[in-house]
Amino acid sequence: MNYNLRVTIDQDSGFCFGVVYAIDMAEDILAKDGYLYCLGDIVHNDEEVARLKGMGLKIISHEDLAGIKNEKVLIRAHGEAPETYKIALENNITLIDASCPVVLKLQNRIKNTHDSKEKVLIFGKHGHAEVIGLQGQTNNEAIVFQDIAELEDVDLPDKFTLYSQTTKSTAKFYQIKAELISRGYDIKANDTICRQVSNRDEDLRKFVTNFDHIVFVSGKKSSNGKVLFEVCRQYNPNTYFVSNEQELSKEMFNPGESVGICGATSTPMWLMTQVKNALEAY
Repeated sequence: MNYNLRVTIDQDSGFCFGVVYAIDMAEDILAKDGYLYCLGDIVHNDEEVARLKGMGLKIISHEDLAGIKNEKVLIRAHGEAPETYKIALENNITLIDASCPVVLKLQNRIKNTHDSKEKVLIFGKHGHAEVIGLQGQTNNEAIVFQDIAELEDVDLPDKFTLYSQTTKSTAKFYQIKAELISRGYDIKANDTICRQVSNRDEDLRKFVTNFDHIVFVSGKKSSNGKVLFEVCRQYNPNTYFVSNEQELSKEMFNPGESVGICGATSTPMWLMTQVKNALEAY
């Protein structure tokens, strides 16, 4: 009898196309120039950020940006607010714009599809890079909320437009829309959730039911990771959230069990492979 763990990686997990695009651009420039500034973590995964730092990637903050001149700076997939482009122009900074096309489309919709008097609500994570960029399209006048309970004490107009951060739960977005309509508000709701993310939700539901245990690999900062982990746990309660193989132990499993490995849109395949190798060595 084989007492080893039987381990399978979900081939649909890993980087979404927006993250792949940003990392490919960064690697190309790093190979040529040996260094590149990046505004914020290129991806919400510490292990991947560390790998790219080893190639010469220099992570900077928005405060740092104001003091940089005549350099190349990468804008990651999350996108940026108009103020960033203004500073770049003033400081002769060449922006390597790797903003995800889905995020750019959403920014343009927020900026151009309604008048300045129309109130905008954004279902998203406070302080998230993408959400900051979206707020910037409204001169920071949009109301951001992570849960509908946050709107209880907010004086909302009778009519407003609702948007969502691209990596939020589709089901929760429509629950929020239905609840606000039931309260009598006139809402123009724009489903702006990335379908590559929402489709992964459906794929994971099928994947996780095939295993005794699920190891979900994601950075702790990843909003998408938190959403997809909850999907995994809902359909397979024996789901562990880890950032790397060091967070696993042999005692978590029994000999001969099956283990499925999956991850967020910010989780590199090489990291899931490392986790698989560690499990198979038990």
